[in-house]
Amino acid sequence: MFYLVRMPWWLRKLHVGRVWRIPVTEKILYLSFDDGPHPEATPFVLEQLKKYNARATFFCIGKNVHEYADIYRQILVEGHRVGNHTQNHLNGWKVKDKTYLENISAAAKVIDSDLFRPPYGRMTAFQSSILRSDPLRYKVIMWEVLSGDFDQSLSAERCGRNVIRLARPGSIVVFHDSAKALPRLREALPAVLEHFTNKGYRFDSIR
Repeated sequence: MFYLVRMPWWLRKLHVGRVWRIPVTEKILYLSFDDGPHPEATPFVLEQLKKYNARATFFCIGKNVHEYADIYRQILVEGHRVGNHTQNHLNGWKVKDKTYLENISAAAKVIDSDLFRPPYGRMTAFQSSILRSDPLRYKVIMWEVLSGDFDQSLSAERCGRNVIRLARPGSIVVFHDSAKALPRLREALPAVLEHFTNKGYRFDSIR
């Protein structure tokens, strides 16, 4: 499985209009969690965030919001932000534009947000331009650092180290609140929260 743990500047330049990091003047990190809500992983994440008074952004799949509505409400009640991650985790490169946009609209019925993240980070320039234009006006949120927690070949320690080594003020960091990622998330997320808290960072949600 090939993927880039840190997005290089030249790749970010190719995709104009997408948000890869947040300009800051303080020690702030933007943790984000994809693919939830999940009945085991999401409550674990929320518990860890609460320990560090951390805010995060959860990019949710519409069908999971339907299935775990109470957990979705808990995310909001605890002060975090949510974003649209499509209704069925669609790859924008592999479906027709109409299908992709309709799937996002279906998710928007239960996810009230102007933030959108494409599953797998894959969407066409046309899809991106439509989402960012009137009347939708989504902010397309990508990332600067991947923890790699979805990669079952990695250890939990390696996932945490990916973030600790590469994140910097303003970085958008991706974890996953999913069954697949949970074995690595259990160790990597607390390690990241502890490390950066000790370095004087705070964790905020994407606005």
